[in-house]
Amino acid sequence: MSITQAESHVMESLWTQSPLTVEEILEAVAAPQGWGEATVKTLINRLLKRKAIESRRIDGRVRYVPIVSRAEYLQSESQGLLDRLFDGRLTPLVAHFAKHRSLSPDEVKQLKQLIAELDDAG
Repeated sequence: MSITQAESHVMESLWTQSPLTVEEILEAVAAPQGWGEATVKTLINRLLKRKAIESRRIDGRVRYVPIVSRAEYLQSESQGLLDRLFDGRLTPLVAHFAKHRSLSPDEVKQLKQLIAELDDAG
């Protein structure tokens, strides 16, 4: 499932706390992004159509909850990035960031630990 960058702001608000009413989503998303009510409602409707969220009547009010989990979204987005830019391969991605962005000693330590854990599991 593809979620646009704009839609991801609505999803983040729902992953952080749900269920939320339209008003609560507006409060969380509209002002920080500089969006109007119509924009946020359009984003909500697009997410409903794509079945990324659903509406539920709770205590007499319509509230929205995510169907797609944040973990599913992250997996899909990261795999899409790998597929588009690095032919689905992780090593060139890590090499790219290592060459073009300074890795902190802690990041290097974490990468080494991850590799050791993968070696132990394999």
